[in-house]
Amino acid sequence: MDADQLVAFERIVREGSFSRAAWELHIAQPTISARIQALEHELGGPLFVRNSRRVSLTERGASFLPYARRALAALTEGSEVARWAHSGQHGRLTVGALRSLTGSFMTPALAEFHRTYPGVECYVREGDQTQIVELLTDGVIELGMIVWPYLDPVLAAMTPLFHMRESLALVAGRDHPLAREAVVRQADILERSQPFLLQRWWQSTPPLIARLAAQARSVADVPQQTGRYLVVQGVGVGFFPSILIEEDVEAGRVVTLTVEDLPPIYRDTALVRLTRTAQLSSAATHFSAMLRERAQLLGLLRR
Repeated sequence: MDADQLVAFERIVREGSFSRAAWELHIAQPTISARIQALEHELGGPLFVRNSRRVSLTERGASFLPYARRALAALTEGSEVARWAHSGQHGRLTVGALRSLTGSFMTPALAEFHRTYPGVECYVREGDQTQIVELLTDGVIELGMIVWPYLDPVLAAMTPLFHMRESLALVAGRDHPLAREAVVRQADILERSQPFLLQRWWQSTPPLIARLAAQARSVADVPQQTGRYLVVQGVGVGFFPSILIEEDVEAGRVVTLTVEDLPPIYRDTALVRLTRTAQLSSAATHFSAMLRERAQLLGLLRR
């Protein structure tokens, strides 16, 4: 049984005639007859009662008709989905990112992607570095945004699609005592942070931040969202990727502090895929381009 046989069967039912069906399908009548004979042979008996004026369905043909139409509808839909998937209009987008990148950075790109490709199913996960790498390695996600280069042992080789560099800002809540200072020094952080918030934005803590944490009078080692909440509430001071805290800065909930005796600190990240992946899906290709444009717009794209 093949699609041509089903198409011939359904068209004969619709036209009520072998000859008209053959004409509509642009094939010869012997061809359409041969297709129906092959289908009848496979189904074990006649599908039509033939007379001089019009053909009608046998009981076997009538019982088979809804299934034939369902199969043809499924084939048509499948063909359209395949074409849409190639153009990015359909399919599935699977992506994961560090928690610090899913909000302010990735979400606007995801919203744009959904508006442009509403037929694409989106599967988005956030996590720490190890979790995102594991999701990539296991094939659960096609794209991942992680700290780069990846320092830990890699289960599968990864290829970066583009790199970003984010500046890290020392942040305090607007009601924190240090928020009144235009410029601070490391000694101020050590004595007055109350507490110094140590957070895991990186694979290994930068030496400058590790030294501050080791010398500070009070330290709280907390997850990123906890640290953000504490800072907004005026509790503690910590280093945050600027993109994560920008909304709070714009809203006046927190302020960024300049540390005059500390050089700039950065975090390098990348959008990656598994190297063994022969080709990205159209959905992943389009979303990658949108993320790259957003990184460039925000001045994060690293040449």
